[in-house]
Amino acid sequence: MDFDRVDDFENVEMTYVSFLSRGYISKNKHIFDRIKLTSFTKFILKSCIYGTPVFKMGNSGKKLLVLSGIHGNELPPQLANLELMNELYGKKLNNTVYFIPFASPKSTMNNERSFNDVDLNRSAHITNSLSNKIIQLIEELKIDFVGDFHSTAYNSNPGFEAVFSSKNPTPESFLMANYVSDSVGSEIITYDIAGSLYRGAVEDVCNLRGTPAITCEVLSPFASIGKGSFERSLKQMKSFLTYFGF
Repeated sequence: MDFDRVDDFENVEMTYVSFLSRGYISKNKHIFDRIKLTSFTKFILKSCIYGTPVFKMGNSGKKLLVLSGIHGNELPPQLANLELMNELYGKKLNNTVYFIPFASPKSTMNNERSFNDVDLNRSAHITNSLSNKIIQLIEELKIDFVGDFHSTAYNSNPGFEAVFSSKNPTPESFLMANYVSDSVGSEIITYDIAGSLYRGAVEDVCNLRGTPAITCEVLSPFASIGKGSFERSLKQMKSFLTYFGF
């Protein structure tokens, strides 16, 4: 997959996963009112008008993916991903980091969990679904590790701040989750075999295909940003990166 250099932002490259998922993030006031509109952020939001953008920073070490927005109405990690990108922009990185802040801009725009009535965290194994296209990207780029960031509400699954992982067939999934749990305080949830609870989660499909991945959840009402949830998601993301020596 070819990446293009972004002329106005040195050492940033980008491409698209899909052009069918385009949306105007600014129409979702719940998140837009919280976004710091730096010039870089404005460029990211403008890119979402055309589809699902992928951004690349760095060009050495391990290849890592920070993913958010698989569920469009889970807003804290999407806001945190934007903040993280702004913090890392212009820094010299010892690993290569790919960012997908809005997996489905259309879903975020509409503040909806699904994309075209499809739950992207139950369909990553279905060929050419939007989340499967992200899996294809991961495999084509030979990304080494994936952090998928979500939020959860009371009386939902899991309903508390947590880190999901599995021990087989990629045991480093558990090691990453254990690190995040220890450093941030998120409760760890680990399965012996990836995909044993349900099929099609991005994390599980990655692990089953040999790419260690974790899912991080923070507690927030759906379709809004609960108090402290953005900050907790950002801490999870930074912990994920710190595992690799950031």
